[in-house]
Amino acid sequence: MFSAFLRTAVIAGFSLTLPLAFAADAGRVKTSKGAVTIERAGQRLPAAVGMTVQEKDVVSTGADGSVGISFTDNSMLSAGPNSVLILDKYAFDAASGKGAMEANLARGTLAAVSGKMVKSAPESMKIRTPAAIMGVRGTEFVVKVEDPAAVR
Repeated sequence: MFSAFLRTAVIAGFSLTLPLAFAADAGRVKTSKGAVTIERAGQRLPAAVGMTVQEKDVVSTGADGSVGISFTDNSMLSAGPNSVLILDKYAFDAASGKGAMEANLARGTLAAVSGKMVKSAPESMKIRTPAAIMGVRGTEFVVKVEDPAAVR
């Protein structure tokens, strides 16, 4: 009886952690300069060129940092110094060209070039800031979010 309980507990534990271990890659770090980290599942990792980026990742840059990320739909995001970018949602089906991207720029600067999913459905890419939500309907844009503490 105890072994059946133990087996059930182990299987339940694996089923909870399995999605984190095998999360789909949304893109890759193409450039990384200075202090750049990716926070994933409670761990903060240095963002090296070639590292994958996944849904729910938090990408942060230091005062000397910048990062460029290329996504599976060929979208590109570049964050400048002192930025915090949260990839809230990312899904892309290469066969149909359909998908959705939602990111949150909590602080800093962001330049974006849209990819295939926006060509398929213009409303599929959204970037949130503390003051606005931008639906990306064009091909590229730049946005800056001031540090709320510095504005006061």
